[in-house]
Amino acid sequence: MTQLDFLTTQTRRDFLDRSLYGLGLGVLSHLMGVEGRSAASIPDAMAPRDPHFAPMAKNVIFLFQAGAPSQIDLFDPKPKLHEWNGKALPESLAKDLQLPFIKPTAKVLASRREFRPAGQSGIGLSEWLPHTATIADEICLVRSMHGEAVNHHPGQSLLMTGSPLLGRPTVGSWVTYGLGSESRDLPGFVVLKTGSSTQGSTGNWSNGFLPSNYQGVLLRSHGDPILHLSNPAGITPEMQRQDLDMIRELNREQVDRTGDSEIASRIAAYELAFRMQVSAPGLIDVSDEPESMREMYGLNDEDTRAYGTTCLLARRLVERGVRFILNQHAQWDHHSNLDKGLSQKCRITDKPAAALVKDLKQRGLLDETLVIWAGEFGRTALAEWRDPSDPANIGRDHHADGFSVWVAGGGISGGQVIGKTDDLGLTVAEDPVHVHDLQATLLHCLGLDHERLTYRHAGRDFRLTDVGGNVVESMLL
Repeated sequence: MTQLDFLTTQTRRDFLDRSLYGLGLGVLSHLMGVEGRSAASIPDAMAPRDPHFAPMAKNVIFLFQAGAPSQIDLFDPKPKLHEWNGKALPESLAKDLQLPFIKPTAKVLASRREFRPAGQSGIGLSEWLPHTATIADEICLVRSMHGEAVNHHPGQSLLMTGSPLLGRPTVGSWVTYGLGSESRDLPGFVVLKTGSSTQGSTGNWSNGFLPSNYQGVLLRSHGDPILHLSNPAGITPEMQRQDLDMIRELNREQVDRTGDSEIASRIAAYELAFRMQVSAPGLIDVSDEPESMREMYGLNDEDTRAYGTTCLLARRLVERGVRFILNQHAQWDHHSNLDKGLSQKCRITDKPAAALVKDLKQRGLLDETLVIWAGEFGRTALAEWRDPSDPANIGRDHHADGFSVWVAGGGISGGQVIGKTDDLGLTVAEDPVHVHDLQATLLHCLGLDHERLTYRHAGRDFRLTDVGGNVVESMLL
């Protein structure tokens, strides 16, 4: 083959490649346009969308206590345990317990806490929750929660994604996927975080296989609200706007060529970040809050300041139209030093959580805001004693067969207790509420049918409640 023949051949091949590529892109572009997927017609993924039916709530604040609080010492009084305190349970009662770290022969540990009736409803609450007691008539306390996962990461994954297996979308992502957000200058799904622990991982706000628009965005309560949000020195807003306009056009061309929805998500993320540079700093600056509000949330107390700030920010986020706020507080995992550790956690969280509910109510926001207080599971009625030489070292192991959560606002009937565990707190005795049932009820309050809110992935439709879940009608107004 001569050099001319080679060049001619290459030219023909290149021509055909370019022609077919161009033809393919033209067909793809046409099909995308027919489907409404061209760059010019890509919808705003976070635009507000109609629910399946009339909602009772518009927003969610999820107060997640990572590590599993002890319901035995906080929400579910068991006087019968005092008769068994320090004794081993009969094998017939202990053999079916799921105990990750202790044996069924472990001794019973009765709670040392005094439980008192609270509110007109008379709900029995621990002495360590004096502020929660003041909102007893607003909360629906579920004492019959249960799930299958008894270790932290699977348990948190089950609560947040509906599956103990990691990698699926979290509840905040599902909610924003179904409803979008009314906030144009802030993310639809915001994460606030206090305490440090590997148990409360980023998997609790992952978008999983949903488009990245629906991932939770971690918001810090001091400094830059979001890392790297501020411009470097010397970069003006005008310069940044020019850069973003160029990037947007390049991304739009790429969307037209490929139809990749993640590129559209990238465009939206750049634009949202630009708007947040103005809105986010003002959000976390709580200096405009009156002193009475700062005191109410505990911002003047070193113990409650950090968590109180996140609870106050949660209210401010709801006011700005953010759809879902995950407020995560870590280190509730009391395998040892139960009395010291649990009392400290209650001092940190009790006052701010109650303040949030009261504040929402006085502003007329509680009726449309669903507030959930929950851990991934609870603690067992048996003692875990890692250092028998130290009486104060005693703690409790994990327990998923009957634990407590509370819910308030947004279509929930407050001042009541749902379900019951047996006299020793070992298992659910009445009206069991599975984690999937709680998820289905949450979505129902938002006007979403948990069986219809699906996403096609890997050849099948997925949903938050996996293949289970029933709305708990008794929880609703």
